Amino acid sequence: MPDKVAVIGAGSWGTSVAALAARNAPTVLWARDPAVAESVRVQRANPSYLPGVLLPDGMDATDDLGEAVTGASLVVMAVPSHGFRAVVERVAPLVAAGTPVLSLTKGLEQGTHLRMTELLATMLPWSPAGVLTGPNLAAEVAAGQPTAGVVAMEEEPLARWIQGVLMSRTFRVYTNADVVGCEIAGALKNVLAVAAGISDGLGFGDNTRAALITRGLAEMGRLGVQLGGDRMTFAGLAGVGDLVATCTSAKSRNHSVGVALGEGRSLSDVVGEMKMVAEGVKTARPMVELAADHGTEVPIASQVADLIDGITSPAHAISALMARPATAEFPSDRP
Repeated sequence: MPDKVAVIGAGSWGTSVAALAARNAPTVLWARDPAVAESVRVQRANPSYLPGVLLPDGMDATDDLGEAVTGASLVVMAVPSHGFRAVVERVAPLVAAGTPVLSLTKGLEQGTHLRMTELLATMLPWSPAGVLTGPNLAAEVAAGQPTAGVVAMEEEPLARWIQGVLMSRTFRVYTNADVVGCEIAGALKNVLAVAAGISDGLGFGDNTRAALITRGLAEMGRLGVQLGGDRMTFAGLAGVGDLVATCTSAKSRNHSVGVALGEGRSLSDVVGEMKMVAEGVKTARPMVELAADHGTEVPIASQVADLIDGITSPAHAISALMARPATAEFPSDRP
C-alpha cells in the first residue's frame, strides 16, 4: 500500500474516491475551498457535494496543494477538464519522479482535443498516467452500494497496485491496459447521456432511449478503435457499463442537462443552476472535432454539439438523426 494518496479535487467523485483510498492507505483530499477542506477534516463530511455521507476517519483534507501532494506515492486528479491543465501546472513541480498519476476526469480538453492522460504525459512526463472509469455514480459509491470500476494503465504492475488501493467490499476494481479506449468511452458517454436526457425531456420512451444508447455505443466503438482502442473495451465497464448508467440515471448530471434541454429550457439557465460540472457540455464539440480529424462519423454526438452551440433544437436534432440514409447495422468497411 502507498505511504500516502493525494486526491486533487473535492467534488462528489473526488471525495468518493478519496474515501475509498482512505480505507486502505493514508489519504489527503485537496479542496480549492478552505471551508470544504475544513468540513471534511473536522466534521467528516462534504455536504456541498456528498450530503448525508459520513467520511472515514483515515481521510484528511487541506486547501494547501503542496501539503496534499508532497510525499504522495499516488496522485489522483479529480478536476474538471476545463480546469485540468491549470491545476496540473501547479501540481507538476510537487510530484516526485515515477509517482503514478490517476485521472478521474471524463472529458477532452477544448482546443487541443487531448485526453487527460495525454495532457498528463506532456506536463508530467516523469510520471506514468492512467485513468479510473466505469459505471460509478458518486453518491451510490459513497453510500456503499455494490459496483465496479476499471483502472486503465499501460503498466500492468502499477494498475494492479492501484487496484489494491481502491478495492473494497463494495467497490470491485478491474484492470485494463487500454487507456485510449477507456478514456474515449468515458468522455463520449457523457455526450451521449445528454442525448438520452434530451429524448426523455421530449417525452419519448424506452424504445427511443435504448436505440440512442445502442447507436451511441456504435459511435463510441468506431471512434475508439480508430484512435487505437481495443474493441472489447467498449463491451466492458468503461464502455457499455458506464454508458447505461449515465444515460438512464436521474443522478447523472449529463442526463439531467439533456432532460432540461428537451423540456425547452435554455442551456445557460440549466448550467447556471448546477454546482457541479456536466462534462458532456464541454466535451461535445471537441469530441466531434476529434472524430472529424480521424474521418469518423459520430452523428449523435454531432447533434448534441450543435444543440449546445445553439445551431439546432431538440426536436430538429431527433428528426435529423431519423432522416439519416439507411445503412447496414454493421457495415463491413467500418471498424
